Amino acid sequence: MAQENYVIEMRNITKQFGTFKANDNINLTVRPGEIHALLGENGAGKSTLMNILSGLLEPTSGEIFMNGSKVSINGPTAANRLGIGMVHQHFMLVDAFTVTENIILGSEPTNAGVLDRKKATAEIKRVSEQYGLSVDPSAYIRDISVGAQQRVEILKTLYRGADVLIFDEPTAVLTPQEIDELIDIMRGLVQEGKSIILITHKLDEIKKVADRCTVIRRGQSIDTVNVKDVSSQQLADMMVGRSVSFKTEKKAAEPKEVVLSIKDLVVKESRGLEAVKSLSLDVRAGEVVGIAGIDGNGQTELIQALTGLRKAESGSVELKGEAITNKNPRTITEAGVGHVPEDRHKYGLVLDMTLAENIALQTYYKKPLSKNGVLNYNQINSYARRLIEEYDVRTVNEVVPAKALSGGNQQKAIIAREIDRNPDLLIVSQPTRGLDVGAIEYIHKRLIEQRDKDKAVLVVSFELDEILNVSDRIAVIHAGKIVGIVDPKETSENELGLLMAGYSLEEARAELNQKAGEAVE
Repeated sequence: MAQENYVIEMRNITKQFGTFKANDNINLTVRPGEIHALLGENGAGKSTLMNILSGLLEPTSGEIFMNGSKVSINGPTAANRLGIGMVHQHFMLVDAFTVTENIILGSEPTNAGVLDRKKATAEIKRVSEQYGLSVDPSAYIRDISVGAQQRVEILKTLYRGADVLIFDEPTAVLTPQEIDELIDIMRGLVQEGKSIILITHKLDEIKKVADRCTVIRRGQSIDTVNVKDVSSQQLADMMVGRSVSFKTEKKAAEPKEVVLSIKDLVVKESRGLEAVKSLSLDVRAGEVVGIAGIDGNGQTELIQALTGLRKAESGSVELKGEAITNKNPRTITEAGVGHVPEDRHKYGLVLDMTLAENIALQTYYKKPLSKNGVLNYNQINSYARRLIEEYDVRTVNEVVPAKALSGGNQQKAIIAREIDRNPDLLIVSQPTRGLDVGAIEYIHKRLIEQRDKDKAVLVVSFELDEILNVSDRIAVIHAGKIVGIVDPKETSENELGLLMAGYSLEEARAELNQKAGEAVE
């Protein structure tokens, strides 16, 4: 096909950091008016390639063409001028600014040298109506939902006149409903003549929305395929380079003594309202208990109370019969609790510290990592090298800053740190948020391994297939209460969905039986 049929053509793009090739001779072509998926494992080089296209990085070698003409993209301003806009995975928004202020930042319309707010608001209103992106222009970023913040990011690119939009892992932090809304938005943008590059590793989303897909593995382009011609399994195998299992193989659980016992726990959220209401739950050695629920139903506050990050108002938490209610985080950790937090950037890592320092965060004050309060960096680095090897953390070395790793490798590092301490109770929140199928398969295996070593595992996840896959029992949380506990072998996504919406177990089963009866008639 002639090159002028492509809105974007990246030819033989190589990007080298020292001796490491993040992109190695990659080719990518995007047709006008298509949604083109860029699929690859965490750390495969997808974001690096798109950072080159959006002007955040310059390639070591290679050429970029737009509509058949060679272009030079030496910065984000040049990319904006060419009509390329990027919606980043971690939103580039200022919390203390309004929606309007964030959208116009750097492209402020002025009248006689004064900011023309009226013109800015009118233009934002026009763009948001044209593309069906409803947001309140006067709202502060800190006060709007994650889905609305993402719409602001999209409006920012459209306001600057982008014709090619790059979405970097856009659904990593969205609820299922917000994901459906985003897919509708993307389809609308393409109908308006835009072209979209979608960086993702979620195969179901690619199958739903993309026309073509380029697969990248370890910095190299493997193939470009028509999405309708391939199965999810084929895409997964191309991405990882081997056959991937979507189902975690595990034997039946053999639960033993109670390790975690929660009784009538009440926890308030930041505004002083009760987020967890008289919640009771036991987790035994040798089982995985999954907590399913829609985001915002008390999961965060529950986990924070269990790990000492938030005070409980009343009720009790016991670990192996000993009270740990309202103890400080280190006391709880020392008692035998491992914690993989839901937000790896906020609570799991110190991003500017080295990978080795992050791996040592829970044990740096103990021998052999330190002696008499003095850190032994040789020991810290060799400890990190052992865990990097054992947990397949892909990195240049152990002394790179944690922020340089891909999300999947950051998550593996946190899991390595927590499991290596051999805790009796492992609390894992959103274990595979933003991870690819290879990393998901790996992390699920590690959780089942802990269970099979007679450890108690508590998993909180918004991904229903994940909860069904790894749990031996599923506790459903709604409005701060456990509304039902079910066996994953005897429940369904529909039943869990009704429980998550606040139905009791009896009501949910009656509703499903009635629907089944109507279907038979």
